[in-house]
Amino acid sequence: MSARRTVHYATLSEVVQDAEHLIGNHHTVGNWSFGQICQHLAKAMTASIDGFGFQAPWFVRWLIAPMMKNSILIKPMKPGFKLPKNATSLLPDDSVTAEEGLRQLKAGIERLSHESPTAPHPVFGRMAGEEVMQIHLRHCEMHMSFIVPGENGQPPA
Repeated sequence: MSARRTVHYATLSEVVQDAEHLIGNHHTVGNWSFGQICQHLAKAMTASIDGFGFQAPWFVRWLIAPMMKNSILIKPMKPGFKLPKNATSLLPDDSVTAEEGLRQLKAGIERLSHESPTAPHPVFGRMAGEEVMQIHLRHCEMHMSFIVPGENGQPPA
């Protein structure tokens, strides 16, 4: 298995540029396809506007979240977090194509760029607009790192 790549985004438009660059020439090194990664990111972005429909347990929100919020906003996210059962709305469809996932990612970024992300985060609660952007950029970096350039979907030789 190939290693993940290192990714850093300063803006949401950089996420789109990266995804557009990779769509026809990539392989993934994780459990999700290109389309699933893009769709998951889009669902998280639109949930910041429309609402997540779930929240973390009270002890996470009140005891753990305040200690880790600043770190989450500025440092790379670590992979391996399994979404709780009540967060299935954020899981991608098994059969989403790369093209459809990218379309949804672009639509999610468009909405997030033009609408106020006022829905409380399920862990951190109400966040300032810039904090919401930073958490989405870190989230995109982590997931997009699993999409690696490679000829015709194969790792480079």
